[in-house]
Amino acid sequence: MGATSSDTKSYISLTPNLWIPPWKGFWNGEIQTSSRLSQLWDTGRTIKNKLKTSHQTNPPEEKAAERTIPQCISLFLPEFPVWSPAAQPQIKILGCVAKGSLGPVLKVFNCTEQKIFALKVLPKGEVLRRDTLRQCKEEVSIQRQVKHPFIQCLGESWQGQRHLFIMCNYCSYGDLYSLWTSAKYIQEDTIRLFAAELVSVLVYLHNLGIIHRDVKMENILLDERGHLKLSDFGLSRHLCFGERAYTICGTLQYMAPEVLSGGPYSHSADWFSLGVLLYAIAAGEFPVASATDHMSMLERVRVAAYDVPETVSRGLSHLLKELLCKVPRQRPRYLHQFKSHIFFRGMSFDPALLQKYPVDLVLKMRKSEVTVQPDFGGFEDFDWDLTQTLPFPCPA
Repeated sequence: MGATSSDTKSYISLTPNLWIPPWKGFWNGEIQTSSRLSQLWDTGRTIKNKLKTSHQTNPPEEKAAERTIPQCISLFLPEFPVWSPAAQPQIKILGCVAKGSLGPVLKVFNCTEQKIFALKVLPKGEVLRRDTLRQCKEEVSIQRQVKHPFIQCLGESWQGQRHLFIMCNYCSYGDLYSLWTSAKYIQEDTIRLFAAELVSVLVYLHNLGIIHRDVKMENILLDERGHLKLSDFGLSRHLCFGERAYTICGTLQYMAPEVLSGGPYSHSADWFSLGVLLYAIAAGEFPVASATDHMSMLERVRVAAYDVPETVSRGLSHLLKELLCKVPRQRPRYLHQFKSHIFFRGMSFDPALLQKYPVDLVLKMRKSEVTVQPDFGGFEDFDWDLTQTLPFPCPA
């Protein structure tokens, strides 16, 4: 007899240990191993082969069953498509840029485009174990939506058997934190330029209803002319007008008091983080020492006076005190408030004009970099052969 839809169901029921039930409560420590995930994929392939070799007594139903996508793939669609073999680029790993909370960020060379990219690698099992699937999808969705000169551009995103991949433009001049720790002193004119660029990009994001939630020096990259690129939208989310967030997330030393307390908070939390960042650059140290947990950090922030050193100009001192205000609604948040501020007197907020001249400090501080580095052995599996188990075209 041919394989009908009922035959398919009975076959699936015979393999309860391999077939994928609803993922919540299923992705425990045992199932996250590579071999178990491979079994899941092999099960989908076995079912597909069974359907192909069966007699076709009911072609429409059988064809629909054959096109069924395994749940370990469909969970991550459409933000993370499965590429067809013809669309797969040739990628060479040049090194490891950073170690993220979920996986490494690699420096890779795309042989197809002859260009270097930064590639974030996220293990699927870890994403589901930490319940960050929605967060990963929103990261890609937001970065596809935004387009601004001071935001790191998103390249491609896709999935393999065991990993998710997010590719972005590579900034070879490092990040703002590296510059800050290397430079003994950053002139106020440079601070003003950096502040204007960050104000420009945050106003742009907030006008789209996007809150970044992790504004810090490590997430601000430097391009080849020394200008800023805001990166890492892993904690970002859409927050409609009047809506509030309650998740405690970000980096402790940069968190606004309303975030540390568990909310409610909104886009104004990003402005507090900007105030912490500018204070550290101007004063050479953070306004409040880091604590081990958010409750301890909240107590420190509550009693902090945020006294600005006398070496800081009056205009910048006023800006820092306004951004670090503990009452969210009293912080500046509109572009016209910054345009009229004494610290930005005569400063343009037009990205094209801000980018017109290179930042001399960054160019001088940059160390020579070898384009091609030795192979990085920490990650070798790009799952290129996984597409052989799927019917194409696969939803993108």
